[in-house]
Amino acid sequence: MAVAFEKRNFQKELERLIQKQEAAGIVPRLLLHSCCAPCSSYVIEYLSQFFLITVFYYNPNISKEEEYRKRVEEQKRFIREFPAKNKVDFIEGDYDTKSFYTSVKGLEHCKEGGERCFKCYELRLKKTASLAKELSFDYFTTTLSISPLKNSVKLNEIGQQLGEEAGVDYLLSDFKKKEGYKRSIQLSKEYNLYRQNYCGCIYSQNQ
Repeated sequence: MAVAFEKRNFQKELERLIQKQEAAGIVPRLLLHSCCAPCSSYVIEYLSQFFLITVFYYNPNISKEEEYRKRVEEQKRFIREFPAKNKVDFIEGDYDTKSFYTSVKGLEHCKEGGERCFKCYELRLKKTASLAKELSFDYFTTTLSISPLKNSVKLNEIGQQLGEEAGVDYLLSDFKKKEGYKRSIQLSKEYNLYRQNYCGCIYSQNQ
């Protein structure tokens, strides 16, 4: 009997996949959507041991361009400075805030962490899935699950569905597990990364 999606241990599933790949001597290509440098820090440290990563920075939810640019530069700086086992590449997506406001229209007053956020997950992951297919990546995933404030079950559910539609595998994950979030804070301090206190959208900032 299949385990209900919300009861699955995504970290264990990821570990099993990695073990199989290592046994076969495979190092797959992964398109990693990143929301910011601090959240990506542990994820890159962990996954770059087993994947050839390209970080995809696509975050049209960030309302202020100055904030957006600051986060982009921090992301690029971390990639340059971090001694990853396998080289990490970088792609910057379009900064198109209109796409975000269109996708969450009618949900402006939703509570943080609710349906508005789910639409935002979908917007960013759909773009990632499309690019992963276009560039022939083996997998795509996102750093978002490292945050205790993000719904990892919903992220994996949306990611898997979009992956099936696009024809590219979504890497199931819950990066906050095994003290991943704690490690991201340590790395942020070590690399003196700019850590923001909200996701970037105007609704999160107001709340």
